[in-house]
Amino acid sequence: MTVVDTEGLEPTNAGQSTSTPPPRAFAARLAMANLGLSMALITPVVVTMQLRIEHLDPDHKERTLGLVLGIGALLALVGNPLAGRLSDRTSSRFGRRRPWLIGGALVGTAGLTVVATVPSIAGVIVGWCLAQLAFNAVMAALTATIPDHVPPEQRGLASGAMGFSQIMAIVVGVLLATALPGPAKFLVPAAIGVVLITAFAVTLPDPQVPAPREPFSFRMFAGSFWVNPRRHPDFGYAWLTRFLVMLGVAMPMSFLLFFLQDRIGMSSEEAAAGVATLVGTSYALTALMSGLGGWVSDKVARRKAFVIGSALTMSAGLALLATASTFTMVIVAELVIGIGTGLFFAVDMALVTQVLPDPRTAAKDLGVINIANALPQSLAPAIAPMFLAIGPEKNYPLLFTFAALSALVGAVLVTRIKGVN
Repeated sequence: MTVVDTEGLEPTNAGQSTSTPPPRAFAARLAMANLGLSMALITPVVVTMQLRIEHLDPDHKERTLGLVLGIGALLALVGNPLAGRLSDRTSSRFGRRRPWLIGGALVGTAGLTVVATVPSIAGVIVGWCLAQLAFNAVMAALTATIPDHVPPEQRGLASGAMGFSQIMAIVVGVLLATALPGPAKFLVPAAIGVVLITAFAVTLPDPQVPAPREPFSFRMFAGSFWVNPRRHPDFGYAWLTRFLVMLGVAMPMSFLLFFLQDRIGMSSEEAAAGVATLVGTSYALTALMSGLGGWVSDKVARRKAFVIGSALTMSAGLALLATASTFTMVIVAELVIGIGTGLFFAVDMALVTQVLPDPRTAAKDLGVINIANALPQSLAPAIAPMFLAIGPEKNYPLLFTFAALSALVGAVLVTRIKGVN
């Protein structure tokens, strides 16, 4: 597999592939691939990693979970944009996206096998880092297929399909995690991911790109993690919006099991079942809003209003969660968060693809955007214990209030984007 200098190629319009599939058929296949990826990568963050850490280190579960998820997220932060850059430059008879899709899925599954079977925290860290690097390479290539193949006016449908499938993956993944024993909690979602990602990859129109003009340099490596916000202010504001909203969402996501135990008073078994109940109720609504939101956004040719509304809704739900003292209140708060999350997942990716600086480097630039996804996953577990430590008891109200304010500021920043309706 060879990498090429895409900077020397002539740019093309969105939907660059010479063999563009029908939008609905492509969106359906994309959704299935993203379903598999999300089942493998997000299910551990939501529930199975918490159960694994509690089994291996019950006395220091919060600190250890923060360490494992934080290190993994930092690797994702680096791996996604770098893999995106390399995918943009890949010259292979198998295409420039396909090798990263299939190879990343296989390596990621190997990493999750280590997490599930090695009986030590060190082994979990090594396996999770490998899984994060590999599955984020899949994510970089998969996301880039939207600007590769879908015209701007139809990207709401593709974005909504990805959002819908991601939420459904969490629902299915959590249900599997509660039903499956031991290592199968990690291995079955990963195996499903390999099958669905491979099925998408082998049917993807992915022609070989021209031969390289210059070798991959350190300057190009460093540029994999950066887009100048002064030259591309819309991209910069889109990045900040994604970062702040995802930081707000990451706060309860990583600590929901412990919140139900410590704040609501559930046992470990009750809390695990409670997470499954919350996922089954709120995330089904999230999936519905995600599927509808992208389609409606295409029909009315508007992106910003949907992103602003979704971020405000998430902020309101997080504020409700901060005051929750019963499981019923938690369900209501999660339903509100779910509505906002569904709309955000549906439309924000479509907005982002319309502010990319250069279609020749779509995977790299989307990888930079993914830093705004990965960095909150690293920061949230790292800074959450500081909020929880304020006061005589674990201060979940303060933690979730901070999360609500983060999403609120993200909503305000969307108004600064000028190049998208």
